[in-house]
Amino acid sequence: MKALLRKAGPSATDMIRADHSRVLVAFHRYKASSSPARKKAIASMICTALQVHAKIEEEFFYPAMRQAGSTMLEDLEPEHEEMRSIIATLSGMEPTDPQYDATFMELMRTVIHHVADEETMLLTSAEAVAADRLGEIGAQMAKRRMELMAPHAGGMAMQKVRAFPGGVAMAAGALLAGMWLFRRARG
Repeated sequence: MKALLRKAGPSATDMIRADHSRVLVAFHRYKASSSPARKKAIASMICTALQVHAKIEEEFFYPAMRQAGSTMLEDLEPEHEEMRSIIATLSGMEPTDPQYDATFMELMRTVIHHVADEETMLLTSAEAVAADRLGEIGAQMAKRRMELMAPHAGGMAMQKVRAFPGGVAMAAGALLAGMWLFRRARG
């Protein structure tokens, strides 16, 4: 079974890198000159993605790395807490608040620093010391992501419509996929 999981889907490190890439691209869609609704939509989308990403890393990837003897997590886990703190602050603000853009940029700086640390140190280490487990961990992470994202599917679809003008078809597809995931996770 473990051999099948290693081949069936992306490895944990590939999933983490893909998450990083999606969030970094979304960060670059944010413009201080955008409408408040677009700013809020982009920020909300990013915050939800980051919260889910951090949770699945902490539940599956970090424990596996700790078990493999990694000591890098002592520096990386506090960065998740810092990110959560900034997200909480940002979530309590309106995009018309004079500090909204600065708070969003602080989140961006924190995440970019964290991504650089993970990608240059932790992920390469994982591929060296836990290569035989990364497929299995990736499958666990993918399943958990579906569970965590299902309740947010409708909101994420609406945020995409607001964040990416002309993305109504994409949002409709995301909404349908989210409804399917939500029913599957509950049933």
